[in-house]
Amino acid sequence: MVSTLRIPRLVVAAPSSGSGKTTVATGLMAAFTGRGLTVSPHKAGPDYIDPGYHALATGRPGRNLDAYLCGTELLGPLFAHGAAGADLAVVEGVMGLYDGAAGQGELASTAQLAKALRAPVVLVVDGSSQSRSVAALVHGFASWDPEVRIGGVILNKVGSDRHEELLREALDEAGVDVLGVLRRTPQAATPSRHLGLVPVAEREPDAVAAVAAMAEQVRAGCDLDALWALARSAPPLTGAPWDPAGALAGAGTPPPSGPRPVVAVAGGAAFTFSYAEHAELLTAAGAEVVPFDPLRDEHLPESTGALVIGGGFPEVYAPELSANAALRAEVAALAAAGAPVAAECAGLLYLARELDGAPMCGVLDASARMTERLTLGYRDAVAVGDSVLAPAGTRVSGHEFHRTRLEPGAGTAPAWGVVRPGPPRTEGFVQGGVHASYLHVHWAALPTAASRLVARAVRPGAPV
Repeated sequence: MVSTLRIPRLVVAAPSSGSGKTTVATGLMAAFTGRGLTVSPHKAGPDYIDPGYHALATGRPGRNLDAYLCGTELLGPLFAHGAAGADLAVVEGVMGLYDGAAGQGELASTAQLAKALRAPVVLVVDGSSQSRSVAALVHGFASWDPEVRIGGVILNKVGSDRHEELLREALDEAGVDVLGVLRRTPQAATPSRHLGLVPVAEREPDAVAAVAAMAEQVRAGCDLDALWALARSAPPLTGAPWDPAGALAGAGTPPPSGPRPVVAVAGGAAFTFSYAEHAELLTAAGAEVVPFDPLRDEHLPESTGALVIGGGFPEVYAPELSANAALRAEVAALAAAGAPVAAECAGLLYLARELDGAPMCGVLDASARMTERLTLGYRDAVAVGDSVLAPAGTRVSGHEFHRTRLEPGAGTAPAWGVVRPGPPRTEGFVQGGVHASYLHVHWAALPTAASRLVARAVRPGAPV
């Protein structure tokens, strides 16, 4: 059903990575939440880590909006789904405003998302090494695409009152509103790893303090009233919100019936990468979704009939994961019994024989090693054969992000044939009910992955 969504919204963007988008976006979310508003947090692109900070700032799930992974047609519906019941939506951009999928124009860029959402853009500019030149920089970004509306600038890393004065004079001359000025400060500094922040689950309560510091910086340096007025200037959006049950019905999946199988979903500090829509799709497909922490829990949830192990940084916790031998044995037994197991990236490593010499679950005949080389980027792939997640020939768009190398044994079928970029290659493992791969796929674009997994899950009372 077509509906009209009237929600104030802002897109926080920057000329380049490292300008301070996450500090400003998370600080805005927390500051407006502190004013009593219900804030819906969103992140452009495939990033799993920033949404964790967004969730901490707002008390709502951080959600991703990625045109490459999900298709441009789902940007609006997924935004409307996530923003339901909110007073304000704040979207953190990715990289520079106009940066997107390599060699594919504006696809998956913050600019494309801002246009799709008809949202004003707040440009966060690192002012640390410039004065009057800031006007030329902002003018270029504001005039590059007339469909992108730059509503104002927040100046970051400003050194002094005189520095601020020079920057404001230049932007006033250019006719650009300055909506905030943040001084150079280490208070909200957060440790990073592999191009991103360290996940929230790895550093609580420090993450709580970091978010509080971001909020205080924004409250002290930004004109929240002006930002609220800018957000309210966004026009209404029309279209039907995404709905997990509707997505399954649209994919030809019949409504669930019978006992609800338990689908155990790995979490905790070692497995922090997941999209909120995955659990929603599993629930809509008829599963009882139960989280567990492989670092702390010695047993799978009671009556586990299927297992989902997402991404994260297991190499940081390899000794602890290895020490939990009881859980590793249960995971191996569940997989050996044919129950469906879906593993991505960190989950793939956890299912291997060993990771950097530490014994893992031994489900897959493969050894994993950390390397210095970062493998990063969008991928187009096709399912090589039938699996628990997809029939042979299914085409998907995914994202790869890791610093590990696998040395597989013989006799295991691959999961995906990667067709772009680069020369064709195969990747991942399909073994019985196990689907394990480096490729992160957003199930909103492949809702049948959830229904196929739930359909094969062992029901309560059935032998494993």
